[in-house]
Amino acid sequence: MITSIPSPTSGVWDLGPFPLRAYAMCILAGIAVAIWICGRRLVQRGHQVDDALTVAYWAVPFGIVGGRLYHVITTPQPYFGEHGRPVDALKIWHGGLGIWGAVALGALGAWIGCRRHGIAFLDYADAAAPGVAVAQAMGRWGNYFNNELYGRHTDVPWALEIHQWDNGQAVRNAAGDAVLVPGGPFHPTFLYESLWCLLIALVVVLLDRRRGLGRGRSFSLYVMLYPIGRIVFELMRSDPANHVLGLRVNVWVCIAVFLGGLAMFVWCGRRSPDGTVAARDAVSTSET
Repeated sequence: MITSIPSPTSGVWDLGPFPLRAYAMCILAGIAVAIWICGRRLVQRGHQVDDALTVAYWAVPFGIVGGRLYHVITTPQPYFGEHGRPVDALKIWHGGLGIWGAVALGALGAWIGCRRHGIAFLDYADAAAPGVAVAQAMGRWGNYFNNELYGRHTDVPWALEIHQWDNGQAVRNAAGDAVLVPGGPFHPTFLYESLWCLLIALVVVLLDRRRGLGRGRSFSLYVMLYPIGRIVFELMRSDPANHVLGLRVNVWVCIAVFLGGLAMFVWCGRRSPDGTVAARDAVSTSET
């Protein structure tokens, strides 16, 4: 009978002189799937399938830089605090990409790419939204391989075992067995978030297909839905984090992002499919 989910005792496999890092592979696989989904949805909006990759050349590097910047800014202690090592801020393969920074700078990169290649940015954002959610779902499995971002202790059958890490390898005892983090097993918050992101992608696609959400609303719906689940998972997590007024920083960011997504959803709903402001109440100028 399964009483817990085991975690890997190594997140790196050496192929000769080249290390193959599970975290990086999860991120890259998610990016590839996101571009593929975006391409298919762009065709439905009158663009070329290759436009997805064309704009991704701008969006992906911006997103990676933004994700790392957000992580370093909101969690500066390992890099600039006491005993911190600034050079470690460059070691993305150890984990640490904040989705808020990734989406914000990734959107900026996409906007630049769309401007340069004559593609409507809101069309691209809508096409990319479910793919971005799927990419997040796949990327969270990198946290599984890194034994990080887990929740509090739990006795549920799907509880997660976590190993202590030392430079990417599990700490081992004299017998050679990987040493587990005391206090476990823990809630697999990486798994909860992965499933939530897949649900978001499904909801966005189905609503867009059945309701015709209108330009900009698929993306804003994604921006609204993701923070709802993320707040729950943040409150479940037990890893160290900076707090403001008693709440984790990411909880406050979730609230702000949700409100921003809601405002964008309402604003886009007042616009016609071609992006112009829609007439709300047609008033006849003739009198009988």
